[in-house]
Amino acid sequence: MATNTLIQYLETSQVTGLGGTVAVGASTSNRSQVETFVAGATITVGQWVQFDTSASGASIVATVIPASAATATGNPLVCGVCIGSADSSGLLTAGHKVNVVVSGFVASANVDAAVAAAGVALVVDNTGAGIANAYAAADLAPACGASLAASAAGKAPVWVYKQF
Repeated sequence: MATNTLIQYLETSQVTGLGGTVAVGASTSNRSQVETFVAGATITVGQWVQFDTSASGASIVATVIPASAATATGNPLVCGVCIGSADSSGLLTAGHKVNVVVSGFVASANVDAAVAAAGVALVVDNTGAGIANAYAAADLAPACGASLAASAAGKAPVWVYKQF
């Protein structure tokens, strides 16, 4: 894996030698692990993604597509949430690099409107491609994350569970 999670930086500002403060870091918590993958299809920011099993060899786990909703018992190939392009082009289409949170906080992920509270275990199943919904007793795949607030317009902050 390309990301090191041994050091977590929590400070958002520091005191200068003259007594003022200066911002450091991009967020209040660097407790997310982001990995870069190749898009195997068009992906949108906030979509849950899965490994692309139409690829071959090691490319299967280097390529992601929107998480399939083809099964009613959960998708075990879900590996995270797309947070944007890793290419200078900014494209999120097939063949371009995308950044995916594989563990930790995502401010706005696609979730079913029925996710009505924080603390709901999430799984991608037959709701829709790239959309997580509430984990059900019949789901066979493990939960891929948890909601940190109720869904608003199909989006919610989530915590992505590390799957690998």
